[in-house]
Amino acid sequence: MLTMPYRFTPSNQKYSDYANGRVFYGAPGQATFPVRLVSEIFLHCLSSRQKRGLTAPVTIYDPCCGSAYHLAVCAWLHWPHIRAIIGSDIDTDTLSFAARNLGLLTAVGLNQRITELEALQHQFGKASHAEALQSAAHLQQQLAQNLALHPIESHLFTANALQPDKLRQNLVGQPIDIVITDVPYGRRASWHDVALDTAAPAAPLWQLLDSLLAVLSPHSLVAIAADKSQMCNHDQYVRLGKFQVGRRRVFLLQPGHGKIQTGD
Repeated sequence: MLTMPYRFTPSNQKYSDYANGRVFYGAPGQATFPVRLVSEIFLHCLSSRQKRGLTAPVTIYDPCCGSAYHLAVCAWLHWPHIRAIIGSDIDTDTLSFAARNLGLLTAVGLNQRITELEALQHQFGKASHAEALQSAAHLQQQLAQNLALHPIESHLFTANALQPDKLRQNLVGQPIDIVITDVPYGRRASWHDVALDTAAPAAPLWQLLDSLLAVLSPHSLVAIAADKSQMCNHDQYVRLGKFQVGRRRVFLLQPGHGKIQTGD
């Protein structure tokens, strides 16, 4: 598999307002999912849906969401196409950062963040705080325009993504259109409580795909970013495409039988 150039996101687009730790909250020790990459993945999924005649705003779910920084940024970049964002993680401490990041999709949450940044600027007077306040002002203006289109709902819950019953309990009645996740691969994140099932392949990524089947529909898309050591194979999914950016390999899958690659 060759490393390929970005297909949907231009190289000259500026993302400074969305930088991790500026306005959006960064969780200590968490690996950062690059803004341009998550945008590219989402647009791959959107293109695939549109080719199938599916044009309604989508619900995105990440079963390993961490701080949900990438989900919040994706919402800002592609607001008209997103109806709701759902995230879950096994780490309750990290989910507290996720709640704050997804809170920035509301006027209350963004205003609270501006108040925090103003207090930091008053206390320390750093240039980084002044720059963060400028970015927050840009986001505040953009948020007003976004909310005029529609609000984006968000929901978070604690769960081991490898346990389908936990996902089913929390996602009952929630149609999942797109799953986007950057799975753990050792540097700053690792799989926790991996359930070894002697009747099934023990690889965590296989278990994750198996678990997701409990909450997906035949029209759902799954985009998984992983390193080269993890095989994204499961006989209950069709592979729609794959690409590589840096050390991350991204697999685009859909529930179904076989491993057909369409080149999407």
